[in-house]
Amino acid sequence: MDPRLASLLTELVEKMGLLRQDLKRRGDLEKYEARIARVDAMLSKLAEEVSAGDEDLAKRLRTAWQQPGRSLAFRNVEHQKKQS
Repeated sequence: MDPRLASLLTELVEKMGLLRQDLKRRGDLEKYEARIARVDAMLSKLAEEVSAGDEDLAKRLRTAWQQPGRSLAFRNVEHQKKQS
């Protein structure tokens, strides 16, 4: 997959993961539980399809959804390395 597209896809999944965490913190997750579950299922399918061609990208997508703060931290470190 094109690296720029992979990066944008990872960022999108990360933003969705952050939104899920915000809903959980606010206590609104139960209200949107079914929708979040459908998103989770779709992301799992996406990661499975991607893993056939790029296991690293699939891992980044899973991390971006399940642990978006960690994903963001790793992206920031990589960005800082590129600037140095």
